[in-house]
Amino acid sequence: MEEHTMSYAIIGFGAVGQALARMFARKGLAVAVAGRRPPEAFASEARAIGSTVTAVPLGEALQADMILLAIPFGQHQELARAASRWDGKILVDVTNAFGVPVEDLGGRPSSTVVADAFQGARLVKAFNHLAAAKLAADPDVNGGRRVIFVSSDDDAAAEPVNALAEQLGFAPVWLGKLAEGGALVQARGKTWAPLIFQDFVKFDHV
Repeated sequence: MEEHTMSYAIIGFGAVGQALARMFARKGLAVAVAGRRPPEAFASEARAIGSTVTAVPLGEALQADMILLAIPFGQHQELARAASRWDGKILVDVTNAFGVPVEDLGGRPSSTVVADAFQGARLVKAFNHLAAAKLAADPDVNGGRRVIFVSSDDDAAAEPVNALAEQLGFAPVWLGKLAEGGALVQARGKTWAPLIFQDFVKFDHV
């Protein structure tokens, strides 16, 4: 039986979405990109990033096995309504609720709020703690690999996200549940964890 190759899509084509696309292009990995605009509006921008980056309609992007959310926090509810079912879909939450009062989230990590909107999806928090410029840069840093922190309430869903991070040249570090270790790298009010964690690099030989 032929092994299934996982398909990837990035929703959102702002600074973070384009940085994520550059990660895929650098390694020659195919990825679909979609946003609020029709694909024709940014197809040339996508092609300029790399030949493996393809602008597609939102509905087509949502068919991917793994979807990376690179939209502003707060737009997740609108996106969640774009599909009737999210069962089993691996959703990588790259959003940050920076500037959103903690009270508005009921004191919960923002990723649990996002997860609630996508009923049935398997949500994993990752790639969110790096600013766009860091995401777009080569993760090979002075002989080490830039770290990607991964957290989820679904351990099995985190495995392919870890594998993707490795494939893209990063060093994935497991933080555990969203409300535990994952809360360390999520924006809380006007505090943004990347100010602390964005320069973590793993040296495999140490």
